[in-house]
Amino acid sequence: MKNWKEIISHTTFRYLDHSNKNNFHQEAYTALTSFAVDDALVLSVSDKKTPPAIRLWVHPDTIVLGIPDARLPYVEEGIKLLSEQGHHVVVRNSGGLAVALDAGVLNISLILSGVKHISIYDCYEAMVSFVQYMLRDVTDEIEAYEIIGSYCPGDYDLSINGKKFAGISQRRIKDGASIQIYLDVEGNSQERAALLRDFYTVSKQNEETKFDYPTVNPEVMASLSELLGEHITVEDMKKRVYHALDDFSEEIVQTNFSEDELAAFEKRLEQMKKRNERIAGMQ
Repeated sequence: MKNWKEIISHTTFRYLDHSNKNNFHQEAYTALTSFAVDDALVLSVSDKKTPPAIRLWVHPDTIVLGIPDARLPYVEEGIKLLSEQGHHVVVRNSGGLAVALDAGVLNISLILSGVKHISIYDCYEAMVSFVQYMLRDVTDEIEAYEIIGSYCPGDYDLSINGKKFAGISQRRIKDGASIQIYLDVEGNSQERAALLRDFYTVSKQNEETKFDYPTVNPEVMASLSELLGEHITVEDMKKRVYHALDDFSEEIVQTNFSEDELAAFEKRLEQMKKRNERIAGMQ
């Protein structure tokens, strides 16, 4: 597996902390907002208007469905279950399947330009190496391979001793990409997994489907705090992200959205809302 410096040649990065809704001045700051923000940033870096970026985001009690999840035969019943458990449900525009977000889950978006010359796999490996580096002082056991029985399974699941704590998805627009990872930092990861297990049980009901949905086993999921045997907070991880980025770059800039980025954001947010009209009507 390649490391960051074998893949990423950029030396200046933009840093955006949107982990607190007050840091992004929108009346409704939901996961829909975050996916629209990432799209706007991807367009900006693709057009070389801004440098590549690292963006942090957190959303309380949200289930983010993948596009295939929205096609489950009894998805309306599954969404009702999630809503009754106090979770907001959205469908994202990047790859992968359902993930559970809450205050103990930190999302990191790596926004890159020039990806026509960087493979999808190399982008994933850049994110893997970034996470391994920022946790290098507490573990050297982070591996990347599919964890069977996890939710949102994929070749770049991050695990320690066979238990998954993170998953990665990717979205490309023009010559830019957003590589998005969720990090299960603290809280009850098995409760999150059990909720998604129940969602799939109710939404599929043993019906044959063309798509192979996961049979979620909560025992294969864990938080970083559980796996490392010490309480790590989202705030701790945010500091680690910044310090790792500082080591990997020559300059970090922190700038607000430009007028062009805000316009692109508004357009992409409307697209996300349209994509989610059917799901929103089920909650």
